[in-house]
Amino acid sequence: MPWKQGYTISDEIGLRDGELAWPAGATCAIQVVIDLNIASTAEGITAKDLQSDAAVFGATEGLAQLRATLARHTIRATVAAPAVLAKLRPATLKSLAADGHEIAAGGWRGEDVSTLFRDEESSRLALTTETLAEATGKKPQGWFGLPRQSDPFAGGTTSPHTIDLLLDAGYAWFGNGQADDIPHYWVTDAATNRALLTLPYHYHFDDQWFCMFPGKGTGMENPDFLARNWRAEFAAQYSRGRHFHMVVHPQHIGWANRIQMLDDFLTHLRQHPGLWIATGSELAAHWAAQHPPQTHLRLAPSVWQDYPGSLS
Repeated sequence: MPWKQGYTISDEIGLRDGELAWPAGATCAIQVVIDLNIASTAEGITAKDLQSDAAVFGATEGLAQLRATLARHTIRATVAAPAVLAKLRPATLKSLAADGHEIAAGGWRGEDVSTLFRDEESSRLALTTETLAEATGKKPQGWFGLPRQSDPFAGGTTSPHTIDLLLDAGYAWFGNGQADDIPHYWVTDAATNRALLTLPYHYHFDDQWFCMFPGKGTGMENPDFLARNWRAEFAAQYSRGRHFHMVVHPQHIGWANRIQMLDDFLTHLRQHPGLWIATGSELAAHWAAQHPPQTHLRLAPSVWQDYPGSLS
């Protein structure tokens, strides 16, 4: 259906399989995201969160096991880092960057920005950017608004101002969009094609919804379901030559049986030729060069009409 201001974020017509082209003739693009957010609520990371058993494990043994596993498979990840962690654990972020992982912004405290006034969100965004740049020596190019376990929706949160603020701040991409299974553009103004490149995310491939003891449902973890989802999605995307992504948290995936599951999956992944395993900025740079918004976006005027009381 045609794009509509204020209703959809992109043109809703993604690229067909045959239109995709990855660097060096690669068959499928792969992105691995490490989310360092340990916030338990929409408030973001608190002192209580930092002192929790899960957070302590994740910052030590969990992260160490995850990094070792990725290193064995020569995978460079994109790290979604709440900036407050750069104040508390600057050596960790520097070390991750030194290993070739990309440090992207995960908000100031990994909080829900959807209820903030524009000025407050803008101030936190600037503080986040400055803090991460100071800690790593490089300004972050990407921004994530990934979900927390307690969120009512599993797709992450933004405010009506987030994407425009990121554009104003010079960010190159946003990390968790659900409008397509490949990179796409989050449009804020159709008349001028003002848009931010957005990378795909889906909670079916996020470990926190499976590798935990949820307060609802069975009360038991389900890592086997996560492994099944990863394998099925990778098989489908690889066969079509598209894009596969996964999100992991050190406090969840780092436990012995789960890290073995991750290792098994990455071994399976690596048996397939033609993979382009890229960081967020590498993906974004390739997409912006191959499919710039000036030529890629097809923002046809909507045929819909608004009526009093309509929510469309």
